[in-house]
Amino acid sequence: MRIRVINPNTSESMTQTIKTSAQAAAAPDVVIEAVTPTMGPASIEGHYDEALAVPGVLTEVARGVEEGADGFVLACFGDPGMDAARELAQGRPVIGIAQAGMHVAALAARGFAVVTTLSRTAGRAWDLARGYGFGDRCVEVLACEVPVLAVDSAAAMVADLAKEALTHEGVEAIVLGCAGMAEMAARVTAEVHAPVIDGVGAAVGLVETMVRIGVGGCARGEYAHPLPKRYTGLLEGFSIPQG
Repeated sequence: MRIRVINPNTSESMTQTIKTSAQAAAAPDVVIEAVTPTMGPASIEGHYDEALAVPGVLTEVARGVEEGADGFVLACFGDPGMDAARELAQGRPVIGIAQAGMHVAALAARGFAVVTTLSRTAGRAWDLARGYGFGDRCVEVLACEVPVLAVDSAAAMVADLAKEALTHEGVEAIVLGCAGMAEMAARVTAEVHAPVIDGVGAAVGLVETMVRIGVGGCARGEYAHPLPKRYTGLLEGFSIPQG
């Protein structure tokens, strides 16, 4: 089995962090292909960044389909371009780390909190929680106010915020709200004595499970292949040919 794990930003160092966590979560017979797009923002810290990350994500999904990937993980907590990626994936599972992290948290506990990077991204986390059906299970979103590309040095701060979150009524688990936090899960779990979910590992596990039990992604209706259409200018390469 081959799972393509896409880092939607263009920072190779973060891709390596993501790859380490993805490989740790995967079974021995699963090949993890961690990839960095050739276009997009260096980090994703708002709606503008997220929108401009999507073309790079879709390029990697299309390439993965051509190269025989069995499923895809989108390793950014905004889950950028996930619906569009599912249209291109031709029935292969595509799971974002926010969706995966929240699903696993809801299986592990009744209520959870998200610990993320910058407070300007908290609204997106709330929107995703509601959109995924966890509006009543996501109790709190807390930000450590550390930029994405520096978050790997903020493990102590993330642990402190997780401890704070667990003092709030109804919070029983923590979802790490950035792919750059992926390697912190074990350390923070040991410090807070509660489930701490790394969305990268959660997404890899869910994609792997779907492939093993023969459940692909939907390839009809809303997630049918994009209609043939010409795109112009910088997007010309994304045109969908007839047939």
